Amino acid sequence: MAKNKVEKKDFKPKKSGSYSAESITVLEGLEPVRRRPGMYIGTTGPDGLHHLVTEIFDNSRDEAMGGFANRVEIAFLPDNYIRVTDNGRGIPVDIHKQTKVSALETIMTTLHAGGKFGGDGYKVSGGLHGVGASVVNALSIFMRVEVYKDGGIYVQEYSKGKRKAAVKKIGNSKEHGTIITFKPDIEIFKNIDLDFNRVVHHMRQQAYLVKGLKISVLDLREVKTKIKETEIIYLKDLKIEAPSMTFKFDGGLTSLIKFYNHNQKPIHKNIFYVEKMTNESSGESVEVALQYVNDITARIMPFANNIYQSEGGTHITGFKTALTRTLNNYAKKNNITKNGEDAFTGDDVLEGLTVVVSVKLREIQFEGQTKAKLGSVEARGMVESVFGEAFDIFLEENPEDAKAIINKVVLALRARKAAKAAKDSILRKGALEGMTLPGKLADCQSKSAEESELFIVEGDSAGGTAKTGRDRKTQAILPLRGKILNIERARLDRMLASEQIKNLVVALGTAIGDTFDIEKLRYHKVIIATDADVDGAHIRTLILTLLYRYFRPLIDGGYIYIAQPPLYKIKKGKEIFYAYSDDEKAKIIGRPSADIEDFENIPDADVEIEEESENNAVQTKTTSAAGRKISVQRYKGLGEMNAEELWETTMDPSRRILKQINVIEASEADDIFDVLMGSDVPSRKSFIQSNAKLATLDI
Repeated sequence: MAKNKVEKKDFKPKKSGSYSAESITVLEGLEPVRRRPGMYIGTTGPDGLHHLVTEIFDNSRDEAMGGFANRVEIAFLPDNYIRVTDNGRGIPVDIHKQTKVSALETIMTTLHAGGKFGGDGYKVSGGLHGVGASVVNALSIFMRVEVYKDGGIYVQEYSKGKRKAAVKKIGNSKEHGTIITFKPDIEIFKNIDLDFNRVVHHMRQQAYLVKGLKISVLDLREVKTKIKETEIIYLKDLKIEAPSMTFKFDGGLTSLIKFYNHNQKPIHKNIFYVEKMTNESSGESVEVALQYVNDITARIMPFANNIYQSEGGTHITGFKTALTRTLNNYAKKNNITKNGEDAFTGDDVLEGLTVVVSVKLREIQFEGQTKAKLGSVEARGMVESVFGEAFDIFLEENPEDAKAIINKVVLALRARKAAKAAKDSILRKGALEGMTLPGKLADCQSKSAEESELFIVEGDSAGGTAKTGRDRKTQAILPLRGKILNIERARLDRMLASEQIKNLVVALGTAIGDTFDIEKLRYHKVIIATDADVDGAHIRTLILTLLYRYFRPLIDGGYIYIAQPPLYKIKKGKEIFYAYSDDEKAKIIGRPSADIEDFENIPDADVEIEEESENNAVQTKTTSAAGRKISVQRYKGLGEMNAEELWETTMDPSRRILKQINVIEASEADDIFDVLMGSDVPSRKSFIQSNAKLATLDI
C-alpha cells in the first residue's frame, strides 16, 4: 500500500511592515481610564455614571468607618455638577516622597495611589484598589478638591484627570474634612443626568450599614444660590428650599431588616443580630441580621466593607452553609426531622428569609473593579463560624422564635416534596430547552441573541398588529391574554401550571428555578409593551414582579425594557406628529408651522374642539386661528394603532423610545406589589388613602 505523500512547504512569514518599537503605545497618567473606561467602572451607561458618585462617597464613608467622620453630604448642583462633603481628616496635602508632589495630587492623578494598601491610613475600607478618586477625576470634565486640614484650606482643580495648577493654600480654617466637586464628561457618558432617587436609595442603605453616620442628599439643580468656595459648609445648613433626604440610624442592620420588612408579616418577634470582631488589630468583623416573614421568596443583602455585592460571594456561601447546618441540627435535636430525606435543603431554609450579611476585611478581594462579588476565601470561614455559633444560641434562648422558624422551614420542606412531581415534569434538566416554542410566539428569523428582541404585548389584538408591523428578522412577538398570574404567593409548580407564564419561560429560553441559565437567553432585548391605562400598568407591574422574583439576572444584565407608545396622534393638515405626553401635545398643537424642533415660547393656538368616537378611540378635531385643521387622536390601547403606526412609534429602533429597567425600579414595583396584592390589609388601605389624590383615572 502506498503511503500518502505529504508535501513539505517552508513557512514564509509575512514582511514585518511597520511593526516596530514605534508601534507600541504607552499610555501615561490616567489616559488608560479614558481610553477603556469600562475596565474601571463596568459601563459608560447609567450604572457607570452613578458609580462615579459611589466611588467618591466611598472615600468619605471609609473615613466614617474608621471613626474619623460622622457626616457626609451629596449635593446635586446646577449644570450636572456633584458635590460630596465630609468632616473627616482631610486628604493629605504634604509632599509625597516618591512622587515629589502633593499627596493630594498624587491620589487624584495616579492609579493605585491611596491610603488603603497598608500602613495606618485605614484598617478596613471599600476602596481597596486605590483607583476610585483618580478614575472619577479621569472621567470628569471638571473636578475641584477642597481640603480643610491642620488649620488651612487647600485647593486643586483638574480637567480630564490632569491638574490645572499645583495645590495651593487659599485660607485658614478650624474645620477639617474634604469637599469634592466634579462634573462627568459628556464625551465619555453621552448622558450625564444623574437620578436623584437612585442615589437616595444607595445612601439610605449605607446609613444603615454605618451606625451613627448622618448622610444627606440634596437636589439643588434648580437652585441659583451661589456657594462660597473658601468656607467648608454643609449646604443642608443653608436652609435652601429644595428636595432633600437625610438618614441616620443607630440600630444598624436591625433597622435595615425592619425597613426591608415594613410591608411583610414577620413570623417571629425577635430579629436575630450578631456583630463580632474577629481580629481586633486589623478591625475585621462579621455582622449578620435576619428575620423570617410570611413569604416564599428570600431577600439576601450581602455587603463587604459596606459595598453591596449583587452577585454574592464567599461570605454568602459561608452564611448559607451555617444556616442549613444549624437548623438541621436543631430540628434533629428536637426530634422534628430525621436524617436522609427529611433533612432541610438550602432552598427550604431560605424561603421567606430576609437577611443582611456584612463583613469587614483588612485585605479584601473583589472580582472586578465594580466589586459585584466577594472573592476573599477567609470570609467564608469567618461568617460560617460567627453566625453559626450565634444563631445556635439564639434558637436555644428564644424557643418561641425557634419554633416559628422551624415550622416555616418544615412547611417549605413539605411543599417542596408535594410539588416535586409537578416541578420535575417541567424543570427536569433539558425539558424546557426541548419543548416546542409556544404557538402564540411569532419568533424572529435571527438566531443571534445579541440582535434579537422579544416584545411581550398586551392582548391578542395588539399582538396581531405587532406581528404584522414588526421586523421579522430581529423582532419576536409574544401576546399575553389579560393579566398573568399573581405570583406574589404562588410556588413555582403553580406558576408553571399557568399557560401564559410557561409560554414566557419557554420563549426566553433560560429555564427557571434550579435550571436557570442566562447563557441560553434567546433575546438580549425583552420589551414589555402594554396599554397606557390602569390595566396596562397593572399588567406591567405583574410582569416586572415575575421578572424581579424569578429572572433577576435579566434585570441586572440590562435586558429588560418598557416600550413607550405615544398617547396622541396629531394631524396638522397633511402632516402627522406623535405626542408622548400632554405637554408635548399642547406644544405641537400650538406650533403654527411644521417645524416643531423648538418648543420654547410657543403661543397656544386659538382652537375650537369637537370630540367624537372612532374605533373606540377619542378623536379631537380642532381648527387653528389660521384656519388650519388639526385633529388629535387619543390612543386608548396598542390595538388601536395600525401596523404602520405601531412600527413608527413603538417598534422602529431608529425612532422608538425605550426605558431600560434597573434593579431599583424593579424592586420598587415589587414593593408596591407587596402592598397592593399581599395579605397586609392595613398597609394596603394606608397606601391607597395616602396616594389616592395622585391617581390619574382615565374613565
